Amino acid sequence: MNAPIFEVLAQSPDVMKYLGPTILRFYDFANKPEKATYPYGTFQNYAGSPQMFLGTLPDVDMFSLQVDVFAKTAAEARNIALAIRDAIEPHSYITRWGDHVQDDETKSYRYSFDVDWMVLR
Repeated sequence: MNAPIFEVLAQSPDVMKYLGPTILRFYDFANKPEKATYPYGTFQNYAGSPQMFLGTLPDVDMFSLQVDVFAKTAAEARNIALAIRDAIEPHSYITRWGDHVQDDETKSYRYSFDVDWMVLR
C-alpha cells in the first residue's frame, strides 16, 4: 500500500527531462543509492490512514509523503520541484513547502515539500 508517486512521475515528460531520461532517479528514501547521480529526488511516507466508515470497509487510503529534490544548483532544484508539483497536483495535494537549503558537506541544494495523497482501493 503506497501512494503511486513513482508511477505518476515516470509518466511526466517534464520530470523525466530532469530525472531521466530512461530510468527515473526518484527513490524511496530507504532505497536511495549511496552515491546517487545528481539531480535526484526521494520520498518517504511519514503518516497515513484508511478512511473510516461505520458498517463497511474503507474504500480510500490516505498517505502523507515528504518529497525532497537534490541538485547541484538552487535553480535546478527549484525547477525539478516545480515539475514534480505540476505532475502530481492532479492526483494529490501539496500541504507544506519546506526547506530550500544548501548542504554544508556536499554543497548540493535540497528543496523539500509534503504531499497528501488519497488512493482508492
